[in-house]
Amino acid sequence: MGKIGQSQWDFGELFPPQATRRVLTVSELTANVRRLIEKEIGQVWVTGEVTNLRTQSSGHIYFTLKDGNAQLQCVLFRAEAVAHRELLQDGQKLLLQGDLTVYDARGVYQLIVRAIELQGIGALQLAFEKLKQKLLAEGLFAQERKRPIPQYPQRIGLVTSETGAAIRDVLHVIERRQPSLQIILTACRVQGPGAAEEIACAIQLLNRWSRPLDPSRRLDLILLTRGGGSLEDLWAFNEEVVARAIFESALPVISAVGHEIDFTISDFVADLRAATPSAAAELITEGAHSSRAFLRDTAAYFGQLIARRLRSDRDGVEELQTRLLRVHPRRWLREQTQYLDELASRMHRCARQKHRDCSLTVLHLSQRFARVKPSIIARQLRQTTNEILRRLRNAARRQLKDERASIKALQVRLQLLSPENVLSRGYSITTDAATRKILRNAAETKPRQIIHTRLKTGTVKSVVEG
Repeated sequence: MGKIGQSQWDFGELFPPQATRRVLTVSELTANVRRLIEKEIGQVWVTGEVTNLRTQSSGHIYFTLKDGNAQLQCVLFRAEAVAHRELLQDGQKLLLQGDLTVYDARGVYQLIVRAIELQGIGALQLAFEKLKQKLLAEGLFAQERKRPIPQYPQRIGLVTSETGAAIRDVLHVIERRQPSLQIILTACRVQGPGAAEEIACAIQLLNRWSRPLDPSRRLDLILLTRGGGSLEDLWAFNEEVVARAIFESALPVISAVGHEIDFTISDFVADLRAATPSAAAELITEGAHSSRAFLRDTAAYFGQLIARRLRSDRDGVEELQTRLLRVHPRRWLREQTQYLDELASRMHRCARQKHRDCSLTVLHLSQRFARVKPSIIARQLRQTTNEILRRLRNAARRQLKDERASIKALQVRLQLLSPENVLSRGYSITTDAATRKILRNAAETKPRQIIHTRLKTGTVKSVVEG
């Protein structure tokens, strides 16, 4: 086989296969990264602190979620139905659920938010806060609706578990402080599913059982209690049905749920909140317990009252003796004599004061009379009259001068407008000799008509020829 010839334009392969590279555009690379992130990660829960929060005019919310080492861009679109949007605040630590994706325009990955929760609290605490705000807005926590707790209760209703530690604590305190207190127990579950409904039914049952007009079935208050536990254990007392039952109760309700640091919805709605079951029992028996000490100290108190009464009566007798001495006739006579002397002194002082006042009055009147002498008044009136006459003369002279100037001006104008003045300039006036009518047009004449023509000096009699 012969050798293949090469032309001058045959350069071989300019780009060998082993040197060929796949070049991506930025958009293609970003799209690949976005698909990879959405496929491999997708929807996640992320926790961190909100910063750089801003709400656009479109209604979309943009912010950054950060921790100590990294940041994540987040967006919450306006059309997204996400609860608890109000939790988005700068500095707030949140737990977010969303879809992780890439924003192609800037090439950064971001989280599209689908759910918001407070960090470390969870759904139960969120439900607690939501129900708390709802009942607060409805007025279930209002202080003005809370009723006073009776100071000396004789019979109470107890709503708790019959096997719990709370009932033992309550009974122990009541037995020690007020053994005569009667307790009507309505046992119910205080934990788990259905416990809230049982608690509400127990409160309603005690309200139906109590009859205010029947002493044997009259309750003074209801104690709602249980021992401590976690938020889940105490959740039955955070249910709305329990809050409504407490609010609608005709009897005052004391809530003692958990320990001192535990707060439930029932604590806010109840008329009184106790930190523990034992503290609630002490509050209920406080009046009777205090009365025991009062009765124990009554004898000493009566002794003190008698001694105080004797001292008071002794002081009264001494006061009467003093008053008797004050009303003795001799003392009264001395006081009256002294009073007469004081009146005489006051009379002399008044007379001297009156004399001084009259002297001042006479002096003032003489000064005023000197100022209003008839000669002085006549002189003042004469001066006033002379001044008025002078003004009248001046005014008359000015008026006469003005009138003369006005008449002179009218004479000049009359001379200018006088017919004689016109005749002196060469004009004449022609009238009909028979009718004395002034002729202004030649057509008003006829042949052989006699006319008079008045000149500046004299009159010319003429006959019209044509």
